[in-house]
Amino acid sequence: MKGSLEAIARLSQAGYEIVIITNQSGVGRGLFSADTLAQIHVRMIDYVQQHGGQIQSVLFCPHHPDDGCDCRKPLAGLYRQLADRLNINFSGIYSVGDSIRDLVAAKTVGAQPVLVKTGNGKKSLKKIADDPHLDLDGTLVFDNLATFTDALLKQEI
Repeated sequence: MKGSLEAIARLSQAGYEIVIITNQSGVGRGLFSADTLAQIHVRMIDYVQQHGGQIQSVLFCPHHPDDGCDCRKPLAGLYRQLADRLNINFSGIYSVGDSIRDLVAAKTVGAQPVLVKTGNGKKSLKKIADDPHLDLDGTLVFDNLATFTDALLKQEI
């Protein structure tokens, strides 16, 4: 998304540690290889570094949705792996995503869910509004990662 990698760099420059947690079922579906995904991640990390930022880690679920793993969001397996690895809890930590799966996983581990309206975000926002059974109260909503970054760095949230 336009401006997202620059926003990540700005957050990093401000002292925030950036971790990417992503579902990548294209690997499990055979649409692309784990090597291709690694190349994409390296390009993303390099671009952020060129803009003065740093991504601490990229965790991904390569599984097909029917594989029954615990790392595919909305399950919180990758979040728990990260918590164990870094000996942290997610209280007070923002978790930004564009899908309901992202928000549910974040809420499950006690992170502050943040929805951006880019990507699948507008569809997700509509689904949240239309489904009274979704328990996503307290989710922050921003137009995109850049506007979230602006608000966070200005201490408006």
